[in-house]
Amino acid sequence: MKEEEVILVNTNDEPIGTMPKMEAHEKAVLHRAFSVFIMNNKGETMLQQRAAHKYHSPLLWTNTCCSHQRVGESNIQAGKRRLQEEMGFSAELQEVTSFIYKAPFDNGLTEHELDHVMIGNYNGEPKINLDEVESWKWMKPVAIKKDIEINPEVYTVWFKIIFEKFYTHINQNTEEL
Repeated sequence: MKEEEVILVNTNDEPIGTMPKMEAHEKAVLHRAFSVFIMNNKGETMLQQRAAHKYHSPLLWTNTCCSHQRVGESNIQAGKRRLQEEMGFSAELQEVTSFIYKAPFDNGLTEHELDHVMIGNYNGEPKINLDEVESWKWMKPVAIKKDIEINPEVYTVWFKIIFEKFYTHINQNTEEL
């Protein structure tokens, strides 16, 4: 099976090529990515715990799902695809912000991504893909914020960065709280 390719971009999110995902993470090359946050009608956010066998950040808690867009795929299409693949449900998504971050891992890999953050609403239980996800839970954003302060080591590096953007957005748009 051919390794998944990521879309290399410049700082304006303009595509400049593709590269195998692992190579992009080894070389810390800027590429396009997305992060999905699902909220329910109680104002809770669905978190996932990454599967134990993941090559980085195993068993750490993070946003509902995240991955990389494929060539020819919109950010929303990519978010919906990955939400179905990892969490087993679909939801309407809205892109709320994007930003660049760089986060090195202990295993020598580095996430250097232009990340598109999307929010959706869902009130059911997911049907998690155990190849990707160990567990899941609902948490209020204020509780997540407090827990990140107390237990930062149980969350993915990117989630701690992205959560601040998400938290600011939902506090400015109270209908999503």
